Amino acid sequence: MKVKDTHLVGQPIFKQLINFIPREKIEALIHRHQSDRYYKSFSSWTQLVSMLFGILSRCDSSGEVTDGMRALEGKLNHLGMESSPAKSTFGDGLRKRDNAFFQEIYFMLLEHFKPLLSVSRVEKVSFEKLFIFDSTTIRLFSDVMKGVGRNPKNEGKKKGGLKVHMLVDAHSDTPAFVRISEAKSHDKNFIKYLSLPAHSMIVFDRAYNHYHQFAKFTQNQISFVCRLKKNAVYTVEEEMFSQVLNENQTGVFKEEGIHLTYKTGKQNNPLCLRKVSYRDEKGRIYEFITNNFEISKEEVAHIYKLRWTIELLFKKMKQNFQLHYFYSDTENGIKTQIWCTLIAHLLLMVLKTKSKTLKAFSTVAALIRIHIISNLELFWLIENCRRTYQKRNINRNKPPCFKPVCSKNEGVAF
Repeated sequence: MKVKDTHLVGQPIFKQLINFIPREKIEALIHRHQSDRYYKSFSSWTQLVSMLFGILSRCDSSGEVTDGMRALEGKLNHLGMESSPAKSTFGDGLRKRDNAFFQEIYFMLLEHFKPLLSVSRVEKVSFEKLFIFDSTTIRLFSDVMKGVGRNPKNEGKKKGGLKVHMLVDAHSDTPAFVRISEAKSHDKNFIKYLSLPAHSMIVFDRAYNHYHQFAKFTQNQISFVCRLKKNAVYTVEEEMFSQVLNENQTGVFKEEGIHLTYKTGKQNNPLCLRKVSYRDEKGRIYEFITNNFEISKEEVAHIYKLRWTIELLFKKMKQNFQLHYFYSDTENGIKTQIWCTLIAHLLLMVLKTKSKTLKAFSTVAALIRIHIISNLELFWLIENCRRTYQKRNINRNKPPCFKPVCSKNEGVAF
């Protein structure tokens, strides 16, 4: 039986995914940045498409990207490209075209898809705006950006590294603020760059303890939850709750009002906070501090537990995208690849949301990688690709194959 329902369309999977990008808004950004002024054949759109092709197909080098696209000569017209870029041209674009252009593309797309991605909400949280802030370190086999750790002995060369500081909207599970720095930069220096709306909640680890910034959050009606540093100096003003937990019992066992001090110039200023002590399933003790005195102590512990979702996001990006090898050894090229990786992640999140699939993000990313130049229908691939294989019947028009038959009296010659 001939299978007629092939779910084929006239465009490759990669083109169907690229169609999510509003081309007219990209052209407006190109005009604003004048990013095509000094390029005759390697346009901004061509570089964006080439980078997304390399990231989604997990190419390890710029040579793999350009050689892979050269094999797509018959399909490049679908992508709005006249020809595949040469390796040297691709490298020149990474060195010279400002990564701020791709940064603005990412935030433009984030704003464009915001109504679609903000549908889901985190349960047991009373805040409409919940943000998680953290950073992840990416090692580089280059000293273009200074890494962390001890200097190597003898004549060894210290590896470089970068940090990606990220503010994630917990309800949509997408980055709302991203800043890239050298790995040696301390985390708490970047919390001051955040611009948060009033009556929102932000959660972060104790590496971002900055008492003066905590006071600014309180003045701007921004709530926060983080862990208290082990060496923090404070005074307990009031014990609001206390209970003794059994050996295997978990939960909040103490709630206190505390005072901290911070300096502005030579003046010491008081800071009144709320401390919540919590014991988890493994018997570990956590001390959380917050400037919000209205939510329950259980919600304070639950909000900090949600901080783990940003760790899962970092893990997801490192596992499903090529962040072990970079296509350029320049700072501008490395940052460009980071921004394009975030754009690729955003496009797959949009695809996952539109298709309403329950498949894991890693499965969606793998399907796109395997079928990136196939002409299958994109949403059919994501939604219905399981258990659709049909066994092909034997062609009855083919002449039968007869085997020689020996009679009982005939011998067999060898």
